Amino acid sequence: MAEDKYSKYIKTSSNGEMNIGKGPGRGRHNMGSVSLKNLDMKTFGRLLAYYKPYIALVILMVICTIVSAAAIVYGATYLQVLIDDFIVPLAKVKNPDFSGLLNLMLKMAAIFSLGIATGFVVNLLAPYTSQKIMETVRNDTFSHMQHLPIKFFDTHSHGDLMSRYTNDINTLRQMLDQSLPQLVSSAITILSILVAMLRLSWVLTLVVLSCVFVLVKIIKAISVRSAKYYKQMQKDIGILNGYSEELINGQKVVKVFCHETVCKEEFDEINENLFNSSTKANRLGNIMMPLMKNIGNLQYVLVAIVGGALAINTGMGITIGIIVTFLQLTKNFNRPISQISQQLNFVINAVSASTRVFEIQDQKVETDEGYVTLVKLDKNGKETDVNTGSWAWKYPHQDGEVNLIPLQGKIEFNSVDFSYIEGKKVLQDVSLYAETSQHLAFVGSTGAGKTTITNLINRFYDIEDGKIRYDGININKIKKSDLRHSLGMVLQDTNLFEGTVMENIRYGKLNANDQEVKDAAILANANSFIERLPDGFNTFLTENGSCLSQGQKQLISIARAAIANPPVMVLDEATSSIDTRTEKIVQSGMNSLMKGRTVFIIAHRLSTVRDSDVIMVLENGRIIERGSHNHLLELGGEYAKLYNGVDVLK
Repeated sequence: MAEDKYSKYIKTSSNGEMNIGKGPGRGRHNMGSVSLKNLDMKTFGRLLAYYKPYIALVILMVICTIVSAAAIVYGATYLQVLIDDFIVPLAKVKNPDFSGLLNLMLKMAAIFSLGIATGFVVNLLAPYTSQKIMETVRNDTFSHMQHLPIKFFDTHSHGDLMSRYTNDINTLRQMLDQSLPQLVSSAITILSILVAMLRLSWVLTLVVLSCVFVLVKIIKAISVRSAKYYKQMQKDIGILNGYSEELINGQKVVKVFCHETVCKEEFDEINENLFNSSTKANRLGNIMMPLMKNIGNLQYVLVAIVGGALAINTGMGITIGIIVTFLQLTKNFNRPISQISQQLNFVINAVSASTRVFEIQDQKVETDEGYVTLVKLDKNGKETDVNTGSWAWKYPHQDGEVNLIPLQGKIEFNSVDFSYIEGKKVLQDVSLYAETSQHLAFVGSTGAGKTTITNLINRFYDIEDGKIRYDGININKIKKSDLRHSLGMVLQDTNLFEGTVMENIRYGKLNANDQEVKDAAILANANSFIERLPDGFNTFLTENGSCLSQGQKQLISIARAAIANPPVMVLDEATSSIDTRTEKIVQSGMNSLMKGRTVFIIAHRLSTVRDSDVIMVLENGRIIERGSHNHLLELGGEYAKLYNGVDVLK
């Protein structure tokens, strides 16, 4: 089929659910069938549990809903009294007394006013309650996500995660804000009207229920047929959104290779598929409402005919007032049935969407069994709360003894094995050591395992075999937050947050004052371009610093690492986005940043690692060469080939 050609544009979540697109149209279409077999009751119950803190408001809303529905039904039954006890008798009297009629009208007005007032209360409380629940769901999901391991983010599309916070949670909001209150209201209204009908005439009630039975059968038959078309339409929407997103992001490549005509033809084909599936789906969906209205009109006529026939036979006790009241109740009876049919679809879709949200909450959080913490030391080597710039590892033992081990920045790998995917080793028997203030560089082809080593130092991932020690301490014993607090990273891909330049630099040390921020910028040689910005350090950045060049963003990232002042630095292609001229400017700042620190450098541009104390060449997850720049050149091995054949900046 043609759609299979483009199925790559639809992502599938971990539980096999189809994530159909990222646009605002997702989840807004009626999926056809309203069978409760499609409803995940466990997830639905989990959603209802969020109402627990607001149980008092829920009870109040239910009471108001009952009162509102009862007022409408009770007010309608007054039509019988109005006609049979007042209008008909008064029409036969020459000088009628309307005082009783006036009292009845006032009672009806009071009842309808009560219904309006209670309905207004429900309309006020329902949005408030749903928004508070949505706030809690978002907070729970985001808070849980902050404690998930890096592996989770490496294995989940960022767009898919954003879709859960936007499209899926918005679908959930629609259910909580509208569908559930409407379902409760409709169910109570149907029950109230049914009781009122039975009190008036069981014969006419059977007529109404017979028509309702036919109506439900027709709805079910149409829904079953339309469900497959709606499903295909949703899939085609996902393909269209995915294709559009990919082409928008890749417009430069499209234009460079003059691919516009081919892209237009492919888009036309996808768009035609969506046209066909949506036409079939909506053709069936659009006949639903007219069909229901016409059946309702037929029901109205049947009640009038049967009621009239029964009224002629005075022995049945059917009066004109009963017929008129029954006709009014008949109109009110069909509306909530239609609403239940519609809102059930929203509930089913919302529960499916919430399953994706709960998938995040159900992910296992990052475990941390570490008990060694990082503490500040005073000039006498004692623990203190004052930031002196001197740090130590607080190492408690089982016998109660506590050792303070000075933080020196020594890193040691002993026969480390690691795999991202079981059975596919990325690192094999890696052993290395870095002394205090030593600079180690890793070079090698893409995928050799360079970045993986730094990920293991941070404990973004845990090793399969071997040992990693930090100042002689197994890093598994160090609390992750304290371990990462002692490390600074400058990555190839820069991430700037919405805020001022000063706030972005201060991200490395949240309590830093303005002068510390400026000193860090000077150290990174970033101050000169920052001062030329419209508002200097107070220039507001948006969209990951889109107003800055890639090199300028990297300089801010380096300044951010400088202000954190960690004893160990990891530079992962830190200067790869900077041109040769800018690199020379940055290099002096980098040298100042690296002075007195243990530094791990990952680089493809070999000119940036020539001055490192030790250079290690990785290939297929193994260290195949190690030594200084000159030593490795003398060996004439892989490093010499890389340096002479790839790097031209000698």
